[in-house]
Amino acid sequence: MKKNPKTIDEYITQFPQNIQEILIKIRSIVKEEAPNAIEKISYQLPTFYFHGNLLHFGAFKKHIGFYPTPSGMTSFDKELSVYKKGKGSVNFLLDRPIPYELIRKIVKFRINEVQAIMK
Repeated sequence: MKKNPKTIDEYITQFPQNIQEILIKIRSIVKEEAPNAIEKISYQLPTFYFHGNLLHFGAFKKHIGFYPTPSGMTSFDKELSVYKKGKGSVNFLLDRPIPYELIRKIVKFRINEVQAIMK
């Protein structure tokens, strides 16, 4: 794995095709739901920034890490209960289906949360 990718494209291309497809799908969902968010690399992970860090995601040996902040986790505690979780992160195992629609719901929640704070 390249140590310091400068863009999300660079980050994605360093993985095998099957992992790239997952990362591309997650990126696409975030771009659809948060079209004004800025893409960048932060903490060496793909990051979407919208008046602060909206979320991060990344690929690891056995899982996809998804980091929607602690509020993005607690608001979906029931739906995320079947996954290994940290304070602001969840692991989606690569040997199981990735919950793309849940990711979409969490992204929508995060955008609405940030927009409410901005008002």
